[in-house]
Amino acid sequence: MVFDSKKTLEQPGATTLTMPAVEVENLTVRFGAYQALAGVSFQIPPGAFMTVLGPNGAGKSTLLKAMLGLVRPAEGHLRLFGKPVGATSPADLAYVPQIKTLDRTFPARSLELVLTGLRRRWPGRPAAEEREQALEVLGRVGAAHLAERPLGCLSGGELQRVYLARGLVRHPRLILLDEPATGIDVVGAANLYDLLNAYQAAFDVTIIMVTHDMEVAFHHATDVLLLGGVQVSFGPPREALTDARLRQAFGHIGHAHAMLRGGVPDA
Repeated sequence: MVFDSKKTLEQPGATTLTMPAVEVENLTVRFGAYQALAGVSFQIPPGAFMTVLGPNGAGKSTLLKAMLGLVRPAEGHLRLFGKPVGATSPADLAYVPQIKTLDRTFPARSLELVLTGLRRRWPGRPAAEEREQALEVLGRVGAAHLAERPLGCLSGGELQRVYLARGLVRHPRLILLDEPATGIDVVGAANLYDLLNAYQAAFDVTIIMVTHDMEVAFHHATDVLLLGGVQVSFGPPREALTDARLRQAFGHIGHAHAMLRGGVPDA
Protein backbone atom coordinates (compact mmCIF):
# COMPACT_ATOMS: atom_id res chain seq x y z
CA MET A 1 0.00 0.00 0.00
CA VAL A 2 1.41 3.38 -1.03
CA PHE A 3 -0.13 6.57 0.28
CA ASP A 4 -0.52 9.91 -1.45
CA SER A 5 1.32 12.49 0.64
CA LYS A 6 0.98 15.27 -1.94
CA LYS A 7 -2.32 16.65 -0.69
CA THR A 8 -2.76 20.34 -1.36
CA LEU A 9 -4.59 23.34 0.00
CA GLU A 10 -6.37 25.79 -2.26
CA GLN A 11 -6.35 29.47 -1.37
CA PRO A 12 -8.55 31.92 -3.30
CA GLY A 13 -6.47 34.18 -5.49
CA ALA A 14 -3.28 32.26 -4.72
CA THR A 15 -1.31 29.41 -6.20
CA THR A 16 -1.85 25.86 -4.95
CA LEU A 17 0.21 25.15 -1.83
CA THR A 18 1.48 21.85 -0.51
CA MET A 19 -0.07 21.05 2.86
CA PRO A 20 2.58 20.88 5.61
CA ALA A 21 3.07 17.45 7.11
CA VAL A 22 3.64 19.00 10.55
CA GLU A 23 2.69 22.48 11.76
CA VAL A 24 3.70 23.62 15.24
CA GLU A 25 2.77 27.10 16.43
CA ASN A 26 3.91 28.57 19.76
CA LEU A 27 3.86 25.14 21.43
CA THR A 28 4.30 25.33 25.21
CA VAL A 29 4.15 22.30 27.53
CA ARG A 30 4.16 22.43 31.33
CA PHE A 31 4.22 19.72 33.96
CA GLY A 32 2.93 21.50 37.03
CA ALA A 33 5.29 24.41 37.69
CA TYR A 34 7.94 22.96 35.38
CA GLN A 35 8.00 24.27 31.82
CA ALA A 36 9.34 21.59 29.47
CA LEU A 37 8.87 23.49 26.19
CA ALA A 38 8.11 27.11 25.39
CA GLY A 39 7.22 28.89 22.18
CA VAL A 40 8.22 26.21 19.68
CA SER A 41 7.11 26.99 16.11
CA PHE A 42 8.01 25.30 12.83
CA GLN A 43 6.56 23.71 9.69
CA ILE A 44 7.91 20.86 7.57
CA PRO A 45 6.55 19.63 4.23
CA PRO A 46 5.74 16.02 3.30
CA GLY A 47 8.91 14.07 2.65
CA ALA A 48 11.09 16.09 5.05
CA PHE A 49 13.65 14.45 7.34
CA MET A 50 13.84 16.57 10.49
CA THR A 51 16.20 15.87 13.36
CA VAL A 52 15.64 17.25 16.86
CA LEU A 53 18.73 18.01 18.93
CA GLY A 54 19.49 19.52 22.31
CA PRO A 55 20.97 18.69 25.71
CA ASN A 56 19.26 16.38 28.19
CA GLY A 57 16.09 18.00 29.47
CA ALA A 58 15.76 20.23 26.39
CA GLY A 59 12.24 19.00 25.64
CA LYS A 60 13.00 16.64 22.73
CA SER A 61 10.97 13.68 23.97
CA THR A 62 8.25 16.03 25.22
CA LEU A 63 7.82 17.27 21.64
CA LEU A 64 7.34 13.70 20.40
CA LYS A 65 4.84 13.00 23.17
CA ALA A 66 2.87 16.10 22.18
CA MET A 67 2.74 14.83 18.59
CA LEU A 68 1.53 11.46 19.85
CA GLY A 69 -1.19 13.11 21.94
CA LEU A 70 0.34 11.83 25.18
CA VAL A 71 0.77 15.30 26.69
CA ARG A 72 -1.56 18.28 26.36
CA PRO A 73 -0.01 21.63 25.41
CA ALA A 74 -0.57 24.51 27.80
CA GLU A 75 -0.45 26.90 24.85
CA GLY A 76 -0.15 26.76 21.09
CA HIS A 77 -1.26 24.43 18.32
CA LEU A 78 0.05 21.28 16.69
CA ARG A 79 -1.35 19.83 13.45
CA LEU A 80 -0.43 16.73 11.49
CA PHE A 81 -1.39 16.83 7.80
CA GLY A 82 -3.71 19.73 8.52
CA LYS A 83 -5.56 18.06 11.39
CA PRO A 84 -5.23 18.49 15.17
CA VAL A 85 -3.35 15.77 17.02
CA GLY A 86 -5.76 12.93 17.69
CA ALA A 87 -7.86 13.64 14.60
CA THR A 88 -5.44 11.94 12.21
CA SER A 89 -5.76 8.24 11.48
CA PRO A 90 -3.59 6.05 13.76
CA ALA A 91 -2.30 4.40 10.60
CA ASP A 92 -0.74 7.72 9.51
CA LEU A 93 1.68 7.82 12.43
CA ALA A 94 4.41 5.42 13.56
CA TYR A 95 6.51 5.73 16.70
CA VAL A 96 9.74 3.85 17.41
CA PRO A 97 10.76 4.40 21.06
CA GLN A 98 14.28 4.64 22.40
CA ILE A 99 13.73 2.29 25.34
CA LYS A 100 12.24 -1.06 24.48
CA THR A 101 10.10 -2.08 27.48
CA LEU A 102 9.17 -5.49 26.09
CA ASP A 103 10.31 -8.40 28.26
CA ARG A 104 12.95 -10.10 26.12
CA THR A 105 12.15 -13.43 27.79
CA PHE A 106 8.58 -13.31 26.48
CA PRO A 107 8.22 -16.36 24.19
CA ALA A 108 7.45 -14.51 20.97
CA ARG A 109 9.00 -14.31 17.52
CA SER A 110 10.00 -11.25 15.55
CA LEU A 111 7.15 -11.76 13.08
CA GLU A 112 4.63 -11.67 15.91
CA LEU A 113 6.00 -8.36 17.20
CA VAL A 114 5.68 -6.84 13.73
CA LEU A 115 2.10 -8.12 13.49
CA THR A 116 1.18 -6.18 16.64
CA GLY A 117 1.73 -3.06 14.53
CA LEU A 118 -1.23 -4.18 12.42
CA ARG A 119 -3.52 -5.48 15.14
CA ARG A 120 -2.46 -3.35 18.13
CA ARG A 121 -2.42 -6.58 20.15
CA TRP A 122 -0.59 -9.88 20.14
CA PRO A 123 -1.78 -11.90 17.16
CA GLY A 124 -3.51 -15.24 17.45
CA ARG A 125 -3.63 -16.74 14.01
CA PRO A 126 -2.71 -14.04 11.48
CA ALA A 127 -4.38 -14.07 8.10
CA ALA A 128 -2.18 -14.94 5.14
CA GLU A 129 -2.39 -11.33 3.93
CA GLU A 130 -1.23 -10.00 7.32
CA ARG A 131 1.69 -12.41 7.41
CA GLU A 132 2.69 -11.44 3.89
CA GLN A 133 2.55 -7.75 4.81
CA ALA A 134 4.72 -8.30 7.89
CA LEU A 135 7.26 -10.35 5.95
CA GLU A 136 7.40 -7.70 3.22
CA VAL A 137 8.28 -4.91 5.64
CA LEU A 138 10.80 -7.08 7.48
CA GLY A 139 12.47 -7.56 4.12
CA ARG A 140 12.52 -3.80 3.53
CA VAL A 141 14.45 -3.23 6.76
CA GLY A 142 16.87 -6.08 6.06
CA ALA A 143 15.40 -8.37 8.69
CA ALA A 144 13.50 -11.03 6.70
CA HIS A 145 15.85 -13.69 8.09
CA LEU A 146 14.77 -12.75 11.64
CA ALA A 147 11.06 -13.46 11.13
CA GLU A 148 10.98 -16.73 13.06
CA ARG A 149 13.72 -15.87 15.54
CA PRO A 150 12.73 -15.46 19.22
CA LEU A 151 12.96 -11.89 20.49
CA GLY A 152 15.31 -12.96 23.26
CA CYS A 153 17.87 -14.07 20.68
CA LEU A 154 18.12 -10.71 18.90
CA SER A 155 20.99 -8.28 19.22
CA GLY A 156 20.28 -4.62 19.93
CA GLY A 157 20.56 -3.71 16.25
CA GLU A 158 18.36 -6.62 15.19
CA LEU A 159 15.70 -5.71 17.73
CA GLN A 160 15.75 -2.11 16.51
CA ARG A 161 15.12 -3.27 12.94
CA VAL A 162 12.19 -5.40 14.09
CA TYR A 163 10.70 -2.47 16.01
CA LEU A 164 11.19 -0.29 12.95
CA ALA A 165 9.36 -2.88 10.84
CA ARG A 166 6.56 -2.87 13.42
CA GLY A 167 6.23 0.88 12.98
CA LEU A 168 6.34 0.74 9.18
CA VAL A 169 4.00 -2.20 8.64
CA ARG A 170 0.95 0.03 8.11
CA HIS A 171 2.90 2.35 5.78
CA PRO A 172 2.52 5.51 7.89
CA ARG A 173 2.90 9.00 6.46
CA LEU A 174 4.87 10.24 9.50
CA ILE A 175 7.54 8.34 11.43
CA LEU A 176 8.71 9.52 14.87
CA LEU A 177 11.97 8.03 16.14
CA ASP A 178 13.44 8.63 19.58
CA GLU A 179 17.21 8.07 19.31
CA PRO A 180 16.89 4.91 17.20
CA ALA A 181 20.64 4.20 17.17
CA THR A 182 20.93 3.89 20.97
CA GLY A 183 22.69 0.62 21.83
CA ILE A 184 23.76 -0.04 18.23
CA ASP A 185 27.38 -0.06 17.05
CA VAL A 186 28.68 2.43 14.49
CA VAL A 187 28.21 0.11 11.51
CA GLY A 188 24.71 -0.84 12.60
CA ALA A 189 23.78 2.82 13.08
CA ALA A 190 25.09 3.75 9.62
CA ASN A 191 23.07 0.90 8.11
CA LEU A 192 19.97 2.10 9.98
CA TYR A 193 20.26 5.63 8.60
CA ASP A 194 20.82 4.32 5.07
CA LEU A 195 17.73 2.16 5.52
CA LEU A 196 15.65 5.16 6.62
CA ASN A 197 16.84 7.19 3.65
CA ALA A 198 15.97 4.36 1.25
CA TYR A 199 12.53 3.86 2.78
CA GLN A 200 11.84 7.58 2.65
CA ALA A 201 12.83 7.72 -1.01
CA ALA A 202 10.55 4.78 -1.81
CA PHE A 203 7.45 5.98 0.08
CA ASP A 204 7.96 9.76 0.43
CA VAL A 205 7.32 9.60 4.17
CA THR A 206 8.06 12.37 6.66
CA ILE A 207 10.58 11.51 9.37
CA ILE A 208 11.19 13.26 12.68
CA MET A 209 14.10 11.84 14.64
CA VAL A 210 15.44 12.79 18.06
CA THR A 211 19.19 12.31 18.15
CA HIS A 212 22.32 13.43 19.98
CA ASP A 213 24.46 12.80 16.90
CA MET A 214 25.15 16.15 15.24
CA GLU A 215 27.02 14.56 12.36
CA VAL A 216 23.95 12.49 11.51
CA ALA A 217 21.78 15.60 11.73
CA PHE A 218 24.13 17.54 9.48
CA HIS A 219 24.44 14.88 6.78
CA HIS A 220 21.00 13.21 6.76
CA ALA A 221 18.46 15.86 7.72
CA THR A 222 16.66 18.34 5.52
CA ASP A 223 15.73 20.36 8.63
CA VAL A 224 17.08 20.63 12.17
CA LEU A 225 15.23 21.77 15.27
CA LEU A 226 17.62 22.74 18.07
CA LEU A 227 16.01 22.90 21.50
CA GLY A 228 17.05 24.09 24.90
CA GLY A 229 13.67 24.22 26.63
CA VAL A 230 12.94 26.97 24.14
CA GLN A 231 13.50 26.88 20.39
CA VAL A 232 17.13 27.83 19.76
CA SER A 233 17.06 27.42 15.99
CA PHE A 234 15.22 25.76 13.12
CA GLY A 235 16.15 25.39 9.49
CA PRO A 236 18.58 23.59 7.17
CA PRO A 237 21.49 22.01 9.07
CA ARG A 238 24.01 24.59 7.83
CA GLU A 239 21.87 27.40 9.27
CA ALA A 240 20.61 25.69 12.46
CA LEU A 241 23.91 24.14 13.63
CA THR A 242 26.22 27.13 13.76
CA ASP A 243 28.75 27.48 16.55
CA ALA A 244 26.73 30.34 18.01
CA ARG A 245 23.52 28.31 18.12
CA LEU A 246 25.27 25.27 19.57
CA ARG A 247 26.82 27.40 22.31
CA GLN A 248 23.39 28.81 23.08
CA ALA A 249 21.89 25.31 23.40
CA PHE A 250 24.75 23.39 25.00
CA GLY A 251 26.79 26.15 26.63
CA HIS A 252 30.04 25.11 24.95
CA ILE A 253 31.58 23.86 21.72
CA GLY A 254 33.71 20.82 22.42
CA HIS A 255 35.43 18.10 20.45
CA ALA A 256 32.11 16.45 19.64
CA HIS A 257 31.20 19.45 17.48
CA ALA A 258 34.52 19.88 15.70
CA MET A 259 33.30 18.01 12.62
CA LEU A 260 30.84 20.82 11.96
CA ARG A 261 33.12 23.82 12.33
CA GLY A 262 34.69 23.83 8.90
CA GLY A 263 31.42 23.98 7.00
CA VAL A 264 29.06 25.81 9.33
CA PRO A 265 29.69 29.53 9.78
CA ASP A 266 28.38 31.47 12.73
CA ALA A 267 25.08 33.26 12.19
